[in-house]
Amino acid sequence: MQISSLSTTVRPVKKLYHYQENDIETLFEKLSGSNKSRLLYQLATGGGKTVIFSQIADRYIQKYGRKVIVLTHRRELCWQTSQALKTSGVQNKVVNSAVKRVAKKDSYACYVGMVETLKNRIHDGLIDTENVGLVIVDEAHHNSFHKLLGKFPNASIIGVTATPFSADANLPMHRYYDELIVGEPIGALIEQGFLAKPKTYGYDVELNTLTRGLHGDFTVASSDELYASPAMLELLLHAYREHAIGKKTLIFNNGIFTSRKVLEVFTNAGYAIRHLDNKTDVSEREKILKWFKKTKGAILTSVSILTTGFDEPTVQSVILNRATTSITLYHQMIGRGARRLPGKKTFNIIDLGNNTERFGDWDAPLDWKHIFENPEIYHQVLNKAAEDIHQMPAEMRSKFPNSAGIAFDVLAAYQAALEKGEKAKTVLRDSIRQHAMMCADNSDTVSQALELSLELDKEISWRIKQYAKCLGTVTKNYVKWLGEDYRNRLTVLIEKIMSRRAMMLTAV
Repeated sequence: MQISSLSTTVRPVKKLYHYQENDIETLFEKLSGSNKSRLLYQLATGGGKTVIFSQIADRYIQKYGRKVIVLTHRRELCWQTSQALKTSGVQNKVVNSAVKRVAKKDSYACYVGMVETLKNRIHDGLIDTENVGLVIVDEAHHNSFHKLLGKFPNASIIGVTATPFSADANLPMHRYYDELIVGEPIGALIEQGFLAKPKTYGYDVELNTLTRGLHGDFTVASSDELYASPAMLELLLHAYREHAIGKKTLIFNNGIFTSRKVLEVFTNAGYAIRHLDNKTDVSEREKILKWFKKTKGAILTSVSILTTGFDEPTVQSVILNRATTSITLYHQMIGRGARRLPGKKTFNIIDLGNNTERFGDWDAPLDWKHIFENPEIYHQVLNKAAEDIHQMPAEMRSKFPNSAGIAFDVLAAYQAALEKGEKAKTVLRDSIRQHAMMCADNSDTVSQALELSLELDKEISWRIKQYAKCLGTVTKNYVKWLGEDYRNRLTVLIEKIMSRRAMMLTAV
């Protein structure tokens, strides 16, 4: 069925960049075959994916006269996508909860809808899926879309994403898409002036209290435990003052509790800051975003709300106040600051979650085709990076709120000692010093510090075990003696530190 209302649409006036034109031609050429295509298109955040798929939708409707459906996963994205399509001359209708039926004779050429809404309408037989010729999946890395792709028997599929990699190892993207089309890399977009150049400032944060949830990423509870601690809040404030003060800044957190503590600390320090999360009222959210846009040097601390569909080019600094195992989330968070403006050629990345160490620099080249075709290899790499973190129980970690650094890599310390020509026992010496300072920094008296050292018993045993591995073949009795000697030396050092501090206070 031909769509009769196409001649009344307004043609786009926005000029396309050369790489956008090239990618549109490539994608549309692959759609021209008689077989139904399943294509996945990759382009960095800020590269203009919405503009590209809007143009493809327009050309497809003009050439084939068949309906197009664009799938999104959030209400905000539905509205934004609908507006982008209209700008490209594509008249469209948003299928929301108020729309109960999409008839075959409906005059709209294009529909935009959320996955769950469309799934329900299709299940109830209220949408004619056979007349849909093209389905465009925005943020295609989300696994929620897969259940709908088979519902359109006569349609080609184009998935669009900045990161063609599924967080679920059991649902690789090559299972749902036949070919990956890779767009202009981040480095090239920066060189050509389409994206701002990042300046990255990383802080080595001890993450050994973080635990991973069922979906593989670090849990909110363990993240709140770490990032809402006084030591981490102090580090965040220090990092902001060092590298972002006076700049419009986004702070990304994993938990609402942490974000509200950030709000409290920065407000008390006299900085203009607001908080947003996915539970914030819609009208309040709009008010806060308007404030952020208009306020020079504004700070916005957020959780699960600004990683997609948020476009504010005036952002000058992005602070990752969290750790993540998701490369998609990593790119989405940083991409919020990458928009280019005439007076903005660079932006700052402040990493407080060792994310750059885990994924590499945001603008470093990645072989997305290899990752798409061999996702299991990349999953192994990311899992190893996350599992290399020795887990100290959160309950134990909570006993040391004033200590930012609590981890100690015994194997790395042993290797470093050998390279310097030092004796192996310097490893235990340094470990004891760190444990003694942890106890002293979180106690007011000698007795409190010594009592606190008892909390470290399992951690000490783990470090002794790692040290014994470095030495090679050692007897059980020797390992037992190492543990006893460690604890005795720790007690002596704690008493010395606390005594010295008491003397200093008395002198004052």
